[in-house]
Amino acid sequence: MKRATLAPSSAIRQRDRLVPPWPGREHNVNGHSLFVRYTPATSDAAEPALYVHGLGGSAQNWTDLADVLSERLEGESIDLPGFGHSAPTDRYTIPALAKQVAAWIMESNRGPVHLFGNSLGGAISVYLAATRPHLVKTLTLISPAMPFADVRQSSQSRFLPLLALPHADRIANRAIAGLPPEKLVEQVLDNCWAEPDSVPEQRRAEAIEEIRWRMAVPWNTDAYVKTFRALVGSFVQSFLPGASSLWRLAGQIQAPTLVMWGKQDRLVNVGLAPQVARTIPNSRLLVLDHVGHVAMMERPEVTARAVIAMLDESGPRTSYTQASVQK
Repeated sequence: MKRATLAPSSAIRQRDRLVPPWPGREHNVNGHSLFVRYTPATSDAAEPALYVHGLGGSAQNWTDLADVLSERLEGESIDLPGFGHSAPTDRYTIPALAKQVAAWIMESNRGPVHLFGNSLGGAISVYLAATRPHLVKTLTLISPAMPFADVRQSSQSRFLPLLALPHADRIANRAIAGLPPEKLVEQVLDNCWAEPDSVPEQRRAEAIEEIRWRMAVPWNTDAYVKTFRALVGSFVQSFLPGASSLWRLAGQIQAPTLVMWGKQDRLVNVGLAPQVARTIPNSRLLVLDHVGHVAMMERPEVTARAVIAMLDESGPRTSYTQASVQK
């Protein structure tokens, strides 16, 4: 493990406005309907990238980062099964979701890709990078949902008793049915952002519109509960003997890896960050102050500079100054 470096701000695409969510379309992959958003490259030298969102998120979470990286990376953002505009599936385990992501990389014929994962998407990306190394050129993990023993460290721990109840999806559905989309978005921002008041109004409005869409599909809460239950199951499994432990798999990753965390992350404790970075052989670590669980949304420019520095490390590029671990 080493400290991450930052490319100069001139190395990223300069923006004069916020773009709306990137357009996308549905694809049939292994018999499942997956929705993928596309961020067009703004240079001929751009390389393929794939972005994987977290639990309860969607491809929209990567709008800003994909934008500022578009001179270096031609981005695709996938809606995981049951989330965003993708249809539900019958299996929501980490291996099953990783298989779907891998299937899309092979279907699109773009691999190896620069793979990005946030939270649940980080856990999926760890599994994929370890088991399908030929599909991953570099790996960027933003607050990955790696297993930890003390679930009280997460603000999501209050929902754990729900997983033990039969028909948990119906209970969850009734709980949110009476809440307006604006209130649900406020709760998400309070959990995920260190400074919710800094969310641009355009992004807040887009999030509200997306929540309205999700509440209109019948599988919304079922997909969330089943994925959450599978994620917790992977935590338990990782502390038992066996080859499927996410920690054991992380130690097998060959790709150059950037591990990023927000110091004020309420969902996956930042204390896990050094352990993740030490476990992955060729990794660099960056912890950002005044940032929560979604650094790619809260600080897309700094995130992009750290990514570009990693991409440039093996080439004849400018030598960047070392970033503080608490930038």
